Amino acid sequence: MRLNIRVVALCVALLVCQGATAADLPQRWVSAGGALSEWISALGGESKLVGVDTTSQHPESLRTLPSVGYQRQLSAEGVLSLRPQILVGTEEMGPPPVLAQIRSAGVQVELFSATPDLPTLQGNLHHLGQLLGAEAEAQQMFDSYQKQLAQQNVRVTEAQRKQEAPGVLLLVGSSGGKPLVAGKGTSADWLLQQAGGRNLATHSGYKPFSVEALAGLDPQVLVFADRALSGEQARAALFKENPILSSTRAAKDGRVIELDPTLLVGGLGPRLPQSLVKLTAGFYPAALAMAP
Repeated sequence: MRLNIRVVALCVALLVCQGATAADLPQRWVSAGGALSEWISALGGESKLVGVDTTSQHPESLRTLPSVGYQRQLSAEGVLSLRPQILVGTEEMGPPPVLAQIRSAGVQVELFSATPDLPTLQGNLHHLGQLLGAEAEAQQMFDSYQKQLAQQNVRVTEAQRKQEAPGVLLLVGSSGGKPLVAGKGTSADWLLQQAGGRNLATHSGYKPFSVEALAGLDPQVLVFADRALSGEQARAALFKENPILSSTRAAKDGRVIELDPTLLVGGLGPRLPQSLVKLTAGFYPAALAMAP
């Protein structure tokens, strides 16, 4: 009997400790960064979100939450009005004086890295898992992500045996206006490489280029991400505002691919593997058409 009492007491103590641990975790979250917000939702934390930034568009249910504005231009008043216990974002989040003001108000501010590589993603997911009390789920998601990328690598390798890697440019803009070209060290560059494309841009980061210079690179494929428009409207605006792009091989061959701009914000997000499959299909139409 004494043994049973001790066992029951131990179980109760463990449950109390677990409950205390869960209660200690932040319950009111604001997330500023599209990929981070997606991971929070995927890990079961969406119900804790009381506000998000304008880049947090997926899942669609996030669009009903109060907005704190653009991740790089947060206001302390806007964030604090939501009474969060924690604000999460990447190093893209700011400005720094605003973050300092939010910290001084007693809000926990957690910064994650937006570096586009797997070790960084693993660290980000582990950290998020700790903050959400979902460490096991976070590890499972990372393992699944790795598996999907391994399958993607096989897909690209097979395609490149039948077709040469195409020269690609990825343009990011708004309403077709002067686009920024995605260079090295960006999530966009990582995306192009993983999809089997050869990024023709040799600079680092996102930089404006004259459309004449872009046309001179003569990409075989153009990938564009428009922050204001989508679909045929976005495509039409791109060529209306930058008519010289019509002279590129990509335009002449109809190899112009639209990309959701939110995929490029906040590091590697959960929708990227599926987006890679679609990009690879656009990069290697002939090779994949011959696949059994």
